[in-house]
Amino acid sequence: MRQTFVVLHRYVGLVMALFLVVAGFTGIFIAFYDELDACIHPEVMRVVPPANQAMLSPVALTALVLRQYPDAMITRIDLNQVADQSRRFRLQPRPGLPESSVLNNEVFVNPYTGQILGERKWGDITQGTINLLPFIYRLHFSLALGSVGDYLFGIVALLWTLDCFVGAYLTFPAPQRTSTIRIKTKEQHWLSRWWKAWKIRWHGGSAKRNFDLHRAGGLWVWAMLFVFAWSSVAFNLREVYTPVMDTLFARQSFDEKIPTLAQPLTSPQLDVSAALGTGRQLIQQASHDDAFTIHHEAKIYYDASKGTYTYVVNSSRDLSEKTADTAVIFNANSGEQLAIYLPTGEAAGDTITQWLLALHTAQVWGLPMQIFVCAMGFGVVGLTVTGVLIWLKKRRSRKLAHQLKGSRR
Repeated sequence: MRQTFVVLHRYVGLVMALFLVVAGFTGIFIAFYDELDACIHPEVMRVVPPANQAMLSPVALTALVLRQYPDAMITRIDLNQVADQSRRFRLQPRPGLPESSVLNNEVFVNPYTGQILGERKWGDITQGTINLLPFIYRLHFSLALGSVGDYLFGIVALLWTLDCFVGAYLTFPAPQRTSTIRIKTKEQHWLSRWWKAWKIRWHGGSAKRNFDLHRAGGLWVWAMLFVFAWSSVAFNLREVYTPVMDTLFARQSFDEKIPTLAQPLTSPQLDVSAALGTGRQLIQQASHDDAFTIHHEAKIYYDASKGTYTYVVNSSRDLSEKTADTAVIFNANSGEQLAIYLPTGEAAGDTITQWLLALHTAQVWGLPMQIFVCAMGFGVVGLTVTGVLIWLKKRRSRKLAHQLKGSRR
């Protein structure tokens, strides 16, 4: 069985190698996505707050943008206003219009004046450096191949998750054939032999050093590798992640039970301003009923296919100030509450998922976690490269042995 696992680990690793190198290398930059994006084009991402002038409301800014893009619609409005940052809006073609009617789907606006500072078609690297970070993001999650890449990365993530356990098993020392040692002594001996797997023989030659870097390197960061692998399944292969997690843990269904309308509701009775008022009332009541504290507004978005608004805030149920997933869904005509979602503390499956995704994207613990995730990107690349080098060495050894065997005949 051990030899079978060795073969599985070897060839699954080779299948994953390219994907993991790309994911690891691009993850180095994704850990500082917002900071790097702003550094490349500060004239678009940053503003200088004028003295004694308040920012325009998100609703007013939305109206200003739509006047300049009459063929577009905005279904999501970010509500958390930061004094020195531009506001970004995602544009979509109005119903019935072709995709080409909106050339650029992301617009950056001065929140004090409403001036358009820049725009881009998110992820289109042909537009130059303004899309460098979005393009790296696309590479990270899908090799920039769209839905095909999403599924490919999802399958690789699933293989990676399983291989985490195979790799850990292969670090365990092989069982000794002895029956004379007492159980306690046997355990101590097993642990002492396993401890060798955590060490690196720096002076044992390049082959041993490379092998130890692969084995010990994987052991020391095994927990985070598993987090990356399984959370990648959550990002790219929900068809597998959701059933597995639902089998093991409870989960809030959120909006899944809200039916899709026969025809999209393109003109709801509640406009955005009225929807904001309704959302605020509903979330305040929910905070009282479910005992959580609201920190700040995050966003509101409209789903025409279901005729619903979703109002999202950052609350004490979120993992950090960077994450905002506390949400209420309500009918866009009547304002009736349809669902409430609390990211942590309500259902174990949701809490675990929130932690997995937050750790993967460095959304908790501030700068130290960003640096750690960046370092893990280097680590994933290093583990992949050392694994390939081990395979190449063994392949050369097997080929040489085969040649020697043939020459003796």
